[in-house]
Amino acid sequence: MLLNKLIQGGTLSTTEAAQLLHDITNQELNEAQIVCAITCMMQRDITTEELRGFRQSILEQAIVPELDATNAIDVCGTGGDSKNTFNISTLSAIVIAAAGYKVIKHGNYGVSSFCGSSTIIEGLGYHFSNQSEDLQTQMEEEGICFLHAPLFHPCLSRVGKIRKDLGVRTFFNFLGPLVNPVQPAYQLTGVYNLKIARMYKEILMNERAAFSIVHSLDGYDEVSLTDAFKLITKSKDELIYPDQIEQNYVAEEALFGGADMESAKALFMDILSGRGTEIQAQVVITNAAYGIQCFNPQKPFNVCFEEAQEALQTGKALKKITNLIKLSNRSLAVKKMKL
Repeated sequence: MLLNKLIQGGTLSTTEAAQLLHDITNQELNEAQIVCAITCMMQRDITTEELRGFRQSILEQAIVPELDATNAIDVCGTGGDSKNTFNISTLSAIVIAAAGYKVIKHGNYGVSSFCGSSTIIEGLGYHFSNQSEDLQTQMEEEGICFLHAPLFHPCLSRVGKIRKDLGVRTFFNFLGPLVNPVQPAYQLTGVYNLKIARMYKEILMNERAAFSIVHSLDGYDEVSLTDAFKLITKSKDELIYPDQIEQNYVAEEALFGGADMESAKALFMDILSGRGTEIQAQVVITNAAYGIQCFNPQKPFNVCFEEAQEALQTGKALKKITNLIKLSNRSLAVKKMKL
């Protein structure tokens, strides 16, 4: 039994990991056994083979909408860094779209934090859908859509409550950025440690047109500008200090995401509206710039930064999310009329 192997300290092959995830999601294991499996995995570092297997099983069971992802990017972090920052990756995704690039963002409610990407977007009035027609319309009209993970990965519904009750980082945090059901050709991903960054590179190397994996050395799963950060792409692995990209170092408290949902939403909209602090805008634009650079790795960072800056400072990003929310509400209203 695979559970016995984990209890005895063994690691799983890719095939075994896929089988374990299948057993978890298809009621082959009871809740106590699932908690035991998760706990065993938390006692050591996950292996690349295990990560591949878990990912394989989730993607095989996913609902896949009909979306053209050949020229789109996903912007998603692992979460689990316990930093309670504002929603940097979600804001960056909106800025990238406002700069004219296609974005298909995968996300979920917060598990190890109170406000994940889905939490904030839904709180602002966006209605999630897994219907291809709705998502295609959003992509055609605004160039961005949000894929709320539970709507595309119903197989994971069994572990949702368990993860929430545990309230700590588990191997499921590692999977989020890897299981976008449409697998966009480009990806900007933040990770909270370098071991996971190396594993991501190994997995994504032959699966993406381009990717950027970022990790701040003080533990943030994004370019926080609070410290030097690692940037890992197909062709390079470099340590970058903020002043090397003409950015100022920032204090951790400047990235605080709010004490509750209402303050988090207000902060999110303040940044999009140009009412946020200079530091908040600087961090969002920097992360968005690295996303933009994925589409053309040879484009200088400062040019990408200027594109992102223009998209945020001219109000294009605010207009983008406002229009997208209206579109999602329109789709919902049409559905209700047909009932």
